[in-house]
Amino acid sequence: MELLFPLLIVALLVPMFLNVRKQKRVLADTQALQNSLKVGDEVVTTAGLYARVVLVEEDTVDLEVADGIITTWSRAVVREVLPTDIDESTEVDQFVAPDDLSGVEGAGPSLEKKSHTEPVADETVEQSARRLDKE
Repeated sequence: MELLFPLLIVALLVPMFLNVRKQKRVLADTQALQNSLKVGDEVVTTAGLYARVVLVEEDTVDLEVADGIITTWSRAVVREVLPTDIDESTEVDQFVAPDDLSGVEGAGPSLEKKSHTEPVADETVEQSARRLDKE
């Protein structure tokens, strides 16, 4: 019984120690990534913004989010640098939509009213209800 308490303390402290080491490693990797930013890098911010680096300063980075639209951000918001080229040995499947869908049945909206039976101009309400129940 005397060894149970010290073993419990060790069992709780070891995972905490390992977690702190992992957090420090992740933080160091993130800081190294943010310090290695250069003009032309495609990046993703912590807010999910995809942009291109235009200017790198000591604490800030200017990001081009669209042609001619440049915003200034803190360097700390850069989460990831996107790869600049795709390996040619990797085949990327891309969907190419056909130019027209004329051969595909039901591909587009139709303005034609489709009716299985032609309505009779002089039918009663009961006859219309029976006809519609059959369709």
